[in-house]
Amino acid sequence: MAHRDKAPATPLVLIANDQEWSARSLESILGPNGYSVVRAYTGQQALERARAAQPDLIILDAQMPDMHGFEVCRTLRSDPRFSATTPIVITTSGPSGRTQRLQAYEAGAWEFLGQPLDGESLLLKLGTFLRCKREVDVLKEESLLDPGTGLYNMRGLARRAKEIGSEAFRRRDPLACVVFSPENEADVAPEQTPEEEAQRTSDQVGLLFRQAGRSSDAIGRLGQSEFAVIAPSTGPDAALRLVRRLGGAVESSPIPVRGGERCVRVRAGYCAVPDFAESSVDAVELLLRATTALRDLKREGNGERVRAFEQVPLRYPS
Repeated sequence: MAHRDKAPATPLVLIANDQEWSARSLESILGPNGYSVVRAYTGQQALERARAAQPDLIILDAQMPDMHGFEVCRTLRSDPRFSATTPIVITTSGPSGRTQRLQAYEAGAWEFLGQPLDGESLLLKLGTFLRCKREVDVLKEESLLDPGTGLYNMRGLARRAKEIGSEAFRRRDPLACVVFSPENEADVAPEQTPEEEAQRTSDQVGLLFRQAGRSSDAIGRLGQSEFAVIAPSTGPDAALRLVRRLGGAVESSPIPVRGGERCVRVRAGYCAVPDFAESSVDAVELLLRATTALRDLKREGNGERVRAFEQVPLRYPS
């Protein structure tokens, strides 16, 4: 059976707008240009249809009768049942200045547009967004990405490690690999955490890593409780700064859970070289060494939060 997200002949767009004239205007732009449309008239209906239909693109009106479009967007972005790769465009007939635009981007929108819309410009943007979504979806189908977070899985990380390592070798750049392990605060014992809630918490942590990471970093998920970063142009000192920055981003963002919020702390192991061209190991081995450093740190169970591979006792082979 063919999958629609491989090469959809007719991309599906969800238009969420209770203003009939505005929605019909959008349909008149999209329909003749190869898009099919499904409609929603309230924010809650938009949430339900987005989860059920998994559209290729969403166009939300900011002023809906029950929820603001920013809140709809924010809710979808935090919902693991909704694809993180789906572009969301928010339109408004109200104020559309810098403040509103920044609020839309903060909520997770790819674009924020005031009305009246420029149809030609909209079509060009949607075409670009759709191509980006399809490329990421192809990676997902090739099992290179983790479906819960959109991060690389182990296979994807291994591929990116080779690609980034090749570039670092050519440029004689430093290279670092860091592996993080989020840990729930002690208010809830692991055996008391329902499996679904634990998975959701882990997915949320992964999204925080993705948001806080640099565009040049390859960030992936090694399992439910470990996340890895392959960081080009990052030597040992910069690797420590990366640990503090990404770890701080996670620790300062409480995770919504059943009945409230949960804070997490992170531990990290890393391995970094100042000139990858002179390294005796490849990038995949750097990743394995960072994992070894983390697991050795966790095994000791003391208060230390970060460990370099060079600090691991000699019982591990170098």
